Amino acid sequence: MDFVGEHILSVDQFERTDIDQVFRVADMMEPYAHRVKVTRVLQGAILSNMFFEPSTRTRVSFGCAFNLLGGDVRETTDMGSSAIAKGESLQDFARVISGYSDVIAMRHPDEGSVAEFASASRAPVINGGDGTNEHPSQALLDLYTMQKELWSRRKTIDGLRIAVIGDLKYGRAVHSLLKLLAVFDAVNVHLVAPPDLSIPMDIVEFLQSRGHSVTTFDRLEEGIQSVDILYVTRTQEERFSSQQEADRYRGLFRLNQTVYTKHCEPNTVIMHPLPRDSRRSAQELSEDLDSNPNLAIFRQTDNGILIRMALFALVLDIVDRVDDYAAGVTWNTRKRRS
Repeated sequence: MDFVGEHILSVDQFERTDIDQVFRVADMMEPYAHRVKVTRVLQGAILSNMFFEPSTRTRVSFGCAFNLLGGDVRETTDMGSSAIAKGESLQDFARVISGYSDVIAMRHPDEGSVAEFASASRAPVINGGDGTNEHPSQALLDLYTMQKELWSRRKTIDGLRIAVIGDLKYGRAVHSLLKLLAVFDAVNVHLVAPPDLSIPMDIVEFLQSRGHSVTTFDRLEEGIQSVDILYVTRTQEERFSSQQEADRYRGLFRLNQTVYTKHCEPNTVIMHPLPRDSRRSAQELSEDLDSNPNLAIFRQTDNGILIRMALFALVLDIVDRVDDYAAGVTWNTRKRRS
């Protein structure tokens, strides 16, 4: 894949070599993310963060990643305050905003909406989540976290044993992650969910067509045995037709230290795309796990900065210029669509 000037809309765009390239660039970004080194390579460049659905960590992560590369960020966080609320089409909106921007990160509640926006954009667009469909940068940072966590345990993603737990029907992060895992070898997947919240069958069939093992469970205690990683998700309440319907699943699969100790192998990694639901009646990931060294959820969010810095660097073609931040040097490599 030639990243330069391209939209990042779906994990379907990535082959294994592309993932390796993103991860190599993410490794390069570590001293800048940790403020050990400073770069101004994107000085003068503008990121438009267009988030039309509630978001904190994804929106701020994109913004911080761009700032750490020296660029400026402009944000819109409320659809009601945008011209879309006046009836403007996504295509017209894209033509306008892309004229103000060098790259755009976008989240929208409707499936396929980010791709529709990107079809008219003159600047590269990165999908920050579109409805229940996809969340490619989350999948990449999750996979990057898995690689790091497994490496410290002398394991690799090839041969990974993973349990994916919770709302698998509406969880876009899960959908993207499982499709991305399919490009690796001999992955063993445990899908742990209530029957009504099971993963879409096309994703199961896709994994199986690539030679991976997929087993479904409706009991947490059975599904979390004999795996390397637990990937826990919250109930996506905002996707249900009513709060009453969502409440049926609240706190149904709850992982705590007692359950973990009894049923998991030692050093099983615990991940979660966040936010986790911390309400007493709804916790899917108990706070009594916070002192467990295998809880990787905050290392996961830190890795999000690295991955998003890497995506910006690749799409804007500045990977080899990150150290070029001398006074008077400005970013001038804009590659725009007509």
